[in-house]
Amino acid sequence: VPGFEAAAPAAPAGAPAAAATSAAPMPTVTLPEGDVIGPRIEIGDGGRTFVHMLLKTARGMGASDVYIKSQSPAIVRIFSRLKNLNMDPIPAEVAEQSLLAIVTDGQHKEFKDTNDLDFSYDGGPELGRFRANFYRHLRGVDGVFRLIPETIRTFDELGLPEVIKKLISYKVGIVLVTGPKSSGKTTTTAALVDLINRTRPDHVVMMEDPIEFVQPCRLGHINQREVGPHTRSFANAMRAVLREAPDVIMVGEMRDLETTSLAITAAETGHLVISTLHTADAVRTIGRLLDVFPPREQPQIRAMVSESLRGVISQQLIPRADNTGMALALEIMINTTAIANLIRDDRAYQMPGVIQTGKKWGMQLMDESLIELAREGVIATHEAVARAVEVGRVKKELRVT
Repeated sequence: VPGFEAAAPAAPAGAPAAAATSAAPMPTVTLPEGDVIGPRIEIGDGGRTFVHMLLKTARGMGASDVYIKSQSPAIVRIFSRLKNLNMDPIPAEVAEQSLLAIVTDGQHKEFKDTNDLDFSYDGGPELGRFRANFYRHLRGVDGVFRLIPETIRTFDELGLPEVIKKLISYKVGIVLVTGPKSSGKTTTTAALVDLINRTRPDHVVMMEDPIEFVQPCRLGHINQREVGPHTRSFANAMRAVLREAPDVIMVGEMRDLETTSLAITAAETGHLVISTLHTADAVRTIGRLLDVFPPREQPQIRAMVSESLRGVISQQLIPRADNTGMALALEIMINTTAIANLIRDDRAYQMPGVIQTGKKWGMQLMDESLIELAREGVIATHEAVARAVEVGRVKKELRVT
């Protein structure tokens, strides 16, 4: 195959020296164009070229994820659906050697010690950036790579409503972006920070695990810290950030009691905090936020959240009916006086009714978004029903029996 007889791609900074050529042959791969990549790519770099080839192939196919699997062909995810690449199964020793050929010495040691590794990988201008996870299992070592887009998408490109711009116009408070895995939370938070970066001369400190989108300094000043290389934990970074004179704090995820408590405190002491949670809607988000605290502290925390919360953006990515991409479904909750009272009085279960009647504030329920997308033919009816909160209501609105 033209190009693969040449020298291997340059190793990332800090990567270990290339390993000796493996005795095990690399599997043959047939690309969509019909080209065949066989043992010729085994050129003494320990398998780095093999991994880069699979990553480049996945990006060229428009995949969101690529799975490099022991004793199996590699798999790509395109518009939420898995597809095997046309290739021979990857021998277990080839998969392990090739994956470990792209990591640094420190990452190699961490994987050997724990059999798990979570990191960001920069393949340079040709490949781009990836969020990667390696893990050992029954058949060997696998690697999963999430492909990070080359550019940060804007509000208009993402189809985000104008009301979300108002949420990040505040100087203090908390804005939460929530949703299940692979729902685009990172892309949305990157767009929020990018808009602040372009329009306000603010100091933004971002804490991520790992860093995905690289944010250049524009009108604002951006500092990005990664858990592991730059700080021990989210909680450790949150303890330090208040001494770093930030205007805006982005916390990749509020995972534990200390991080959550410090984020709420930061919002109360004059900062805008943006963070994510793995929750499906606003009601569950409030519940998750409060449940990390001991019961005796929850009344005080409810009062604090009712005052500091600006809004919750819950989202899902759904395959489009025409198979050309993914559609964004949104639930938007704005912290109005009525919502604040429900949070303070521990009546979050009544929020859907307030959200449903709060359209003048820009609020909408997830089910309303699903119904609208299905009626417009953007997503299939069965996709809307499968993701609905109140299935009966969605079926009735879409006239599904």
